[in-house]
Amino acid sequence: MRSEEEVNMAVEKYSNMIRRLCMIHLKNYADTEDIFQNVFLKYVLSSVTFESEEHERAWFIRVTVNACKDLLKSFFRSRTVSLDELLEQPAALSEDNREVLEAVLALPEKYKDVVYLHYYEEYTAPEISKILGKNVNSVYTLLNRSRQILKEKLGGDGNE
Repeated sequence: MRSEEEVNMAVEKYSNMIRRLCMIHLKNYADTEDIFQNVFLKYVLSSVTFESEEHERAWFIRVTVNACKDLLKSFFRSRTVSLDELLEQPAALSEDNREVLEAVLALPEKYKDVVYLHYYEEYTAPEISKILGKNVNSVYTLLNRSRQILKEKLGGDGNE
């Protein structure tokens, strides 16, 4: 394992390069940050001794590019579409579904999580309470409030 001083120097020296490489490959800030952390974690845990500064730089480039490629070809990534892309595709959603998705995305953060987990991932309130570390009754309250907000935005009777 590398010393804290070594890691700090490497972060200072290579962080911009790694972020740029990730953005070129991934075109996504969140994925870029994930890969950035993974690359430096590999560096911290690595026992490779570098022959020169150029060797170290090449190692960072190779590890970053490989991590980006791995993410891009991952099973999960190949089976998902970003919500922004989904909203841009006119044929992807019916007008009603688009309206519901936009209303859900417009919910405050605390409601979005429970709505997503309950309606899209089909978790129960007790399961959601464990995932989010909230009281079960709080989850029921958040679900009820989010239904009310969506009912007001979308009209209708608010039934599931």
